[in-house]
Amino acid sequence: MLKLQKSADSLCKFSMDKSADNILEIIAVDYIRPNPYQPRRVFTEESLQELAHSIKQYGLLQPITVRKSSHSYYEIIAGERRWRAVCKAGFTHIKAFVQPAVDEDSAMIALIENLQRENLHFFEEAEAFLCLMKEHGLTQEELARRLGKNQSTVANKMRILKLPVTVKELILSHKLTERHARALLRLHNEEAQKKLIKDIAQRNLSVKTTEEIVEKMLAKLYGEVPAGLGRQNVVCIMRDYRIYINTIKKALSRIKKSGVKVSYLAQENHDKVSISIELAK
Repeated sequence: MLKLQKSADSLCKFSMDKSADNILEIIAVDYIRPNPYQPRRVFTEESLQELAHSIKQYGLLQPITVRKSSHSYYEIIAGERRWRAVCKAGFTHIKAFVQPAVDEDSAMIALIENLQRENLHFFEEAEAFLCLMKEHGLTQEELARRLGKNQSTVANKMRILKLPVTVKELILSHKLTERHARALLRLHNEEAQKKLIKDIAQRNLSVKTTEEIVEKMLAKLYGEVPAGLGRQNVVCIMRDYRIYINTIKKALSRIKKSGVKVSYLAQENHDKVSISIELAK
């Protein structure tokens, strides 16, 4: 078990193992700082207490990973929860792998480390995607490639950030799924979204049932049609943009059947879809 005392005057650390990529050291916990790119925002007190109790009994089984951020301090790349638990357990030092990493590498490693644990909330995941894109000037395509995901997956996850803050808070408090959140996006009405969330929670509605209710609510919300505009058009405007893409694809399919060569390319970004169409003369 790790039981070292902290020196009041200087950082106490001991090199234990070296490789080309990292060094395993014992570092004073007071000289370690959280990663500003850490996607996880919530560390429950109960889970930290449980981990702290385990560390007291068996020690820290998996060292954290850090990088040198200044002359004396280190920044966590992966393992903030373990660091917090070690502090809560009352230990003054912690085992850590020290890696050379630039800011972007640090942010990417922190995100991937949490994604691999599969318990990162989808809002935290989407916010982490947005942070990486803003901080490092990445496109959705570049981010998706670095994370080993499809661009459409990244785009769909980031769309839920468009929900109002009050709606996000309700989704969190009622522990709804990501697919529930995406279904709510189509309503474009905050009060309607909040009302449906409460209904989902009370009746334990499935995603499929929620989507069916959304369809009915869309018809009800936009049922009164201004003069000169058909009801079908009003409802269609508020629906998923993929309806428009499917319409374009069907039109191109008919053109192809007439013998004209057609090429089609669609690219999704955070707030738009770019479509490129080429017709042979």
